[in-house]
Amino acid sequence: MSSETELYHATIKTLMDKIHEGLPEIEKAATVMAKAIMEDKLIHVIGPGGHSNMGVEELLWRAGGLAPINAILDPGTNLIHGAKRSNIIERTHGYAKGVLDSYQVGKKPGEVIVIVNAYGVNAMCIDTLLEARKRGMQVIAVTSRSFADNLPADHPARHESGKNLYSEADYFLENHLPLGDAIVDIEGCDEKTGSTSTFCNVFVLNLLVIEAIRAIIAMDGKPPVWRSANMPGGDAANKVLEDKYIPRIRHLG
Repeated sequence: MSSETELYHATIKTLMDKIHEGLPEIEKAATVMAKAIMEDKLIHVIGPGGHSNMGVEELLWRAGGLAPINAILDPGTNLIHGAKRSNIIERTHGYAKGVLDSYQVGKKPGEVIVIVNAYGVNAMCIDTLLEARKRGMQVIAVTSRSFADNLPADHPARHESGKNLYSEADYFLENHLPLGDAIVDIEGCDEKTGSTSTFCNVFVLNLLVIEAIRAIIAMDGKPPVWRSANMPGGDAANKVLEDKYIPRIRHLG
């Protein structure tokens, strides 16, 4: 094994340990999610920009995951429709409102939205936060301080307000993203390699799901959890949840 891959391996493990140290705040946010699910509300999840969408996809119809997840996967910021296009749209002010409207977000008082964005500064990210506030929603942020605290105030990636997601959300779940995302230097390559943001986001999100399920059980509820459709009995086990949530969740059917 090369020294570079050993460094990457060690750093990922260290990041997971740091995230786990933040479990008390994750538990608080998970309790909010659990209460919403017990009230038959959906949990809205959005990754406003680029690879943050992968965190949203992680929670949609995932084996062991919660069923009432309204995954907001807007084509404008999804990389499959153009990577540069995604970068342009995530910096477009005012775009988020229409996306939230189209996904029926914030129709019930006290709904919960999880905003997954490793950097937490772009226009769509902050507009989503501000729009959620207008709709009386509870905002859980999966993001980091590293980029937000170091990016110049006038950088074009920033929202015009200069706000940071981590400091504005109701619950800030630190994903400990290293500044710049990629962490490995290789001689002969001008740029670092070995990205970390997806590992960081997804680990936080799965801890959040685990703790939300525990909280639902503590409230004497039955957690609506998917079984892998590829397991024996998976289709039958999931049918009740599919019948309940497919009419309510766009990307589930």
